[in-house]
Amino acid sequence: MSIINKPMRIKNTELRNRLVMPPMATAKAENDGKVTEQLCDYYAEKSNGGYIGLIITEHSYISPEGKASKGQLSVSDDDDIAGLKKLVSAVHQNDTKVMAQINHAGGAAIQEITGHEPLSASSVKIPRPTATEILPREMDSKDIEKVIGDFARAASRAKEAGFDGVEIHSAHGYLLNQFFSPLTNKRDDEYAGTSIYGRIKLHLEIISAVRKAVGNDYPVALRLGACDYMDGGSTLNDSVFAAKEFERAGIDLLDISGGFCGYVRPGVKEQGYFGELTEAIKNNVTIPVILTGGIVDIGAAEALLNNNKADLIGVGRAILKDSEWARRAISSLE
Repeated sequence: MSIINKPMRIKNTELRNRLVMPPMATAKAENDGKVTEQLCDYYAEKSNGGYIGLIITEHSYISPEGKASKGQLSVSDDDDIAGLKKLVSAVHQNDTKVMAQINHAGGAAIQEITGHEPLSASSVKIPRPTATEILPREMDSKDIEKVIGDFARAASRAKEAGFDGVEIHSAHGYLLNQFFSPLTNKRDDEYAGTSIYGRIKLHLEIISAVRKAVGNDYPVALRLGACDYMDGGSTLNDSVFAAKEFERAGIDLLDISGGFCGYVRPGVKEQGYFGELTEAIKNNVTIPVILTGGIVDIGAAEALLNNNKADLIGVGRAILKDSEWARRAISSLE
């Protein structure tokens, strides 16, 4: 049996193989973030045949002020649960596991969309291509307390909706990435950007609150923007340290991507271009690690697993473009 076809267990969730469809925004939700038939049909199509071991759904906002874009999925209100149950059912009917990714956009939120003042670790411009000229307000203790609670409540809703786990989003320049990166964390308090301890303090508080909300047996993942690949930004050493702390705090799965560079690595095109990050992190934790990054060939995916770059492989854009990709890829290895 190929490595990618080997099952994997994450807490009480059994994955049939090591192929993951990572979160990719579709903008198919209603304006208020509610699930649509179009969205359910999309995930039913992607999971058809059960060839993907795990689908992690597109980032869902945990509060109105944390919304990133129009058509984004919501997990911010109890009224969202009924629709989310339909989405989960659309995936489960194809014998595929599904996790919900929960997120707060922070300073990357657009006030014209949210109707709220953007918030961030510090009042500095967010180095994202889509960022506005409006500087976010630096979060105070009440703001931080609310965000922690919002993450916990969102995780609880995801569990109630029937998701097989929940993933905390800390990548691609959103709120938790803004606390993690020295580029945007200029604080001088207990969350200080000058200390790696300060930069992950909010993460650890959120992990604790989420774990309390969902219980010890429910899988909790974290997507980490493990390197900004920018001068003065987060580094691989930062992320190795953070990964060990996240595991100690109760994270069951690490999903590795880029920080403010987004889901691409500048100047590098080979398949699995975040492999240097996942390999280093995998060597320092005992929990599974997902590698994504330009992987379009099942042979390359298998080689990355054989070379101990990661434990699971995320294939995004290839599956986005072609819903039959997973069937052909997995069948070719059987």
